[in-house]
Amino acid sequence: MSDGFNRKEADRMAAEWRYIITDMICQAGSGHIGGALSLVEVLHTLYYRSMKVDPENPEDPARDRLVLSKGHAAPVLYLALAYKGFFPQKLLGTMNADGTTLPSHADARTVPGIDMTTGSLGQGLSCACGMALAAKMNKSDHTVFCIIGDGESNEGQNWEAGMFASQKKLDNLVTICDYNKLQIDGFVQDVLGLEPLADKWRAFGWEVFEMDGHDWEDVHQTIEKGKAVTGKPVMILAHTIKGKGCSVVENTPGSHNIKIPDQAAYKKYMDALDVTDVTLPY
Repeated sequence: MSDGFNRKEADRMAAEWRYIITDMICQAGSGHIGGALSLVEVLHTLYYRSMKVDPENPEDPARDRLVLSKGHAAPVLYLALAYKGFFPQKLLGTMNADGTTLPSHADARTVPGIDMTTGSLGQGLSCACGMALAAKMNKSDHTVFCIIGDGESNEGQNWEAGMFASQKKLDNLVTICDYNKLQIDGFVQDVLGLEPLADKWRAFGWEVFEMDGHDWEDVHQTIEKGKAVTGKPVMILAHTIKGKGCSVVENTPGSHNIKIPDQAAYKKYMDALDVTDVTLPY
């Protein structure tokens, strides 16, 4: 690949990230495993191939922005930032511990590289719209990325933001929906179905793409196509598997958040991973 992408290395790192994410959550005693594991390829691609960021200057005005609206997926964002050098990897083992700088939801106040504190679902896209509009007003050419959840898409505020972004022609806004088909209460289609989701966003005036959220080239090419769109905002529906890589939670209701009360539970989740021989950085 012209950008130096190595599929074998990316596959290895994705498995490593999933192992560490699971261990971080188990060490913390609980955590949102499903939606963190489903975003590994997307976050890796954004930070290693698509986004303009500088770990040495995390507040660079020219940087691309990322709003992880589904802030409970913070473990995978922490992995991406630590591996890029925004903060020491050894801190990953402190997630949600007393005095940590890595709380369970993404926190811009304590973590270098995070552009918005998130976790109140439905709000991230509105803030990303504000960032994108500010960039337009300042004549800056950076891109604002926003990641929303499919369960989160039940929130009406997302659709208000959708109208606003279209009205303002925010073609510097690329939103990715982690469409893993599950939310906290079960399958999305059973709780409050979204289909036809692509047609809905098109009706709101957005350019819409769909991709396999675990296929490296599909993810990269689709994000690049999104960045190239002019005149309208972009929605990418990333078809993913909730809990990807951990067989006891893959595509299962109840995978949104897990509790780890004892060593037996810890072993259950760690043994269910695709790889079990990763050296932890903490």
